[in-house]
Amino acid sequence: MAGATVKKARRLVLVLGDQLDVDSAAFDDFDASRDAVLMIEAKHEATYIPQHKHRLLLFFSAMRHFRDALRERGFSVHYAALDDRHNRGSFGEEVPRWLHKTRAETLVVAQPGDYRVRAELRGALRGEDCSLDIRPDRHFLCSEEQFEEFAEGRKSLLMETFYRSMRRRHEVLLEADGGPVGGQWNYDADNRESFGKGGPPDIKAPRSFRWDDTTAAVAKLVEETFPDSPGTTQGFDLPVTAKQARAALRDFVEHRLADFGRYQDAMVTGQPYLYHSRLSSSLNLHLLDPRDAIGAAVAAWEAAEAPLNSVEGFVRQVLGWREYVRGIYWREMPDYAKRNGLEAELPMPAFMWTAETEMNCVRQSVGQLVEHAYAHHIQRLMVLGLFCLLLGVRPGDVNRWHLSMYIDASDWVSLPNVLGMSQYADGGLLATKPYCASGAYIQRMSDYCQGCRFNPKQATGPDACPFTTLYWDFLARNRSRLKDNRRMNFQLANLDRKSRSQRREVQQEAERLKTTLTTDTWL
Repeated sequence: MAGATVKKARRLVLVLGDQLDVDSAAFDDFDASRDAVLMIEAKHEATYIPQHKHRLLLFFSAMRHFRDALRERGFSVHYAALDDRHNRGSFGEEVPRWLHKTRAETLVVAQPGDYRVRAELRGALRGEDCSLDIRPDRHFLCSEEQFEEFAEGRKSLLMETFYRSMRRRHEVLLEADGGPVGGQWNYDADNRESFGKGGPPDIKAPRSFRWDDTTAAVAKLVEETFPDSPGTTQGFDLPVTAKQARAALRDFVEHRLADFGRYQDAMVTGQPYLYHSRLSSSLNLHLLDPRDAIGAAVAAWEAAEAPLNSVEGFVRQVLGWREYVRGIYWREMPDYAKRNGLEAELPMPAFMWTAETEMNCVRQSVGQLVEHAYAHHIQRLMVLGLFCLLLGVRPGDVNRWHLSMYIDASDWVSLPNVLGMSQYADGGLLATKPYCASGAYIQRMSDYCQGCRFNPKQATGPDACPFTTLYWDFLARNRSRLKDNRRMNFQLANLDRKSRSQRREVQQEAERLKTTLTTDTWL
């Protein structure tokens, strides 16, 4: 209420929208009689890039549910709602307003997941009679200091090496002698099956969560406030509370974990989830503790309810890859965001927001994004990321698009995955080789090519697959950069077997594609 007296606070605990964790270090020593919580629905955070309406709905609904849960615990929570006319719309302006109202001595916050937000908070306190206490984010299993210890003195920061160290540190899937259960650290070779011509069996859909009054009100607000954002709020059914997130975890373990590993790289028309967990958004908003996710998967293996290759594959994503990319992010920022090792300079095509393209694999994958704000890791890496890599889209544009369209995207996880893994823009810091392939890979791992007018076996001619054309062009234009990478020897040798006339035809077709595919852009 405007003009109402606000009680003085010793500490003001700022809870960011992706830190919805009652066990956060930000609440250590919290005294409900002297401290208060601040939560801000910042319009700037929703508009600095256009964001999918599912993403906006998830954040604001989960924040409001967390606010209510804190109040039920007796916490004093100051909440700056999006439609509050006094809300100044950004952390940089809204935090000082609440510092003045509460006369807080200290602003406490867990380490933000975005370097940009951390810098904005530090800037907001300049000139204020208030200290800033940034505390470690205990949600993660590897601190920045621990990752730095791992990286110290290493010539390369291989994820596999890091993953094994995390398995040992947290004693996950280990034998008594410290070796891996089953005798292998990694079962990735067993996890590359497609469904073949017969397609997948009936797979139980992930658990769906109905809207309550809070989510319904937020959906209305999002549609009215951000009418031009991608997608709609319709069909949103993800967890918005910790209780729901735990239920989603149980559902995954019971119904899909067993076959997750075997088919985790498969892609099927009209089936966005298959055996995938759909837990990443709950993890990234801290509604779900990664320890609980890992523990539930391991318990399923111990009870003989899921095979080791599936459980290890899931554990590797959560304990290995997720922690690894966060370590890379904080070690390399802020310069990391500027990297463009392959000097890619084309803009992002507009159809990457609309799915309006003849390439069926792209149409199917982007269509999922428009409808669900979701695509699983192989669709991200080996369809959409691959397309951008082969075409030569600016990596910064790819990252902004990723943050725009994916419901689980946060800067700490998006940037290393896009720049390092997907676009090979960091010069090989994260990935040992570019993940480049022709249309033949997509044909092998999906049914997308069956419904496409392009032929993945052809690089030139009227039926040439753009992926195949751009694949050979990518190798040719980056040959000098990749020639010393031993993992690229086979692919470069295949390029060298092509005649000069064949390579010239490919280059001409690739140049035509680059022009036509980027005629219309958005960002």
